[in-house]
Amino acid sequence: MMALLKGYMRSSLILRVTIALLLGVVVGIFGGDAVAVWLGPVGDLLLRLLTFLIVPIVLFTLMVGINQASVGSVGRVGRKVLLYYLASSAFAIVVGLSIATLFNPGSGMTLDESASFSVPENPGLVDVLLNIVPNNIIGAFADQNLLGIIFTALVFGIALMKVRQSEAHGKSAERLYEMIEGLNAVTLKVMSGILHVVPVGVFAIVAETVSQQGLNTLLSLGDMVMVLYIALAVQLAIYCLVMRLFGVKLRRFFREARTPMATAFATQSSSGVLPLTMNAARRMGISQGVYGFSLPLGATMNMDGAAIRIAISAVFAANVIGTPLDLANMVQIVVIGTLISVGTAGVPGAGIIMIATVFAQVGLPIETVVLLTAIDALVGMGATALNVTGDLVGTAVIAQSEGEQCEGNVKYQDDVG
Repeated sequence: MMALLKGYMRSSLILRVTIALLLGVVVGIFGGDAVAVWLGPVGDLLLRLLTFLIVPIVLFTLMVGINQASVGSVGRVGRKVLLYYLASSAFAIVVGLSIATLFNPGSGMTLDESASFSVPENPGLVDVLLNIVPNNIIGAFADQNLLGIIFTALVFGIALMKVRQSEAHGKSAERLYEMIEGLNAVTLKVMSGILHVVPVGVFAIVAETVSQQGLNTLLSLGDMVMVLYIALAVQLAIYCLVMRLFGVKLRRFFREARTPMATAFATQSSSGVLPLTMNAARRMGISQGVYGFSLPLGATMNMDGAAIRIAISAVFAANVIGTPLDLANMVQIVVIGTLISVGTAGVPGAGIIMIATVFAQVGLPIETVVLLTAIDALVGMGATALNVTGDLVGTAVIAQSEGEQCEGNVKYQDDVG
């Protein structure tokens, strides 16, 4: 037993996660409903452990990163991140519309007139922007408002950097900075322990998801699922092209990115895997000043996978009612879909809320959302994996534009796999 445990601890993390994914699929197919009952709490435990780390890892990483850079570089990186994420989301919707128009998912299907779906209230862009500034710091941490946490870390990080340079309080501020550095190191140490249980949680989540969805659901709406994954593959190929243009080494990138990608696929939570995503960026050799800002922000507003899903779902709904989208409709979907993706929570089920909101805005039948909920988990897995990949791609590209060489495989004592 001890030999088996030692072999598990010494093996590569991505190998363990891959085996967990495959075993989860097999157990989910043959295990039935009992799988969801027994393994559901195990998957919930993994999500809780990862969520448990979000506040300290975002707060301490970003504050340390700011104090290792300068106010000017932080502002420059921030502008690049915002522009890249907005452009990336809009382009992803264009990719989704193009692929969906080529394959026409939903053609020949009919709409169940008795189906109903209530459209959740969308907070709107103005409210999202106002929520960046929390009216209560403790509340922002308790609610895990990532935009509010980023704002808090930026404000106090910049203030700490200024005080460290002053004569009156420089020494005390320096001691405070050293304490924050120590807390950051402790957080990374805790994360290295949590990484060991990631494969077990991934196995439980995949098995539960497959047992609940089943193969019948996949076969009934197989064309929609197939088109979505084709579009995701096209977007991934575009990522590779962009990274090559900026000089990012693809092999090194995917060597570090594959674990958060696989975990995001299983958990359907880009916010939940944020600790793993930040660990991957750290191992790539990207500075804390870049990934400490870009990745938490990306987990909130850069949803390329969800954007593609919105586009394909819109074409699907239009085909179901027999009214294909025209160019004006597509432009409207690109604009509205990009704006709605900003501030949408990166958690399971958020994608279907985005789709319903876009449908309500562009006049597509809300009843078709009922059909899409049947494959929510199946398409949500791929979309979330691409969300996380897009965040890491943007971070690596921006780091290269800042003159950083993302060599990858940076070794730390606490690294696992």
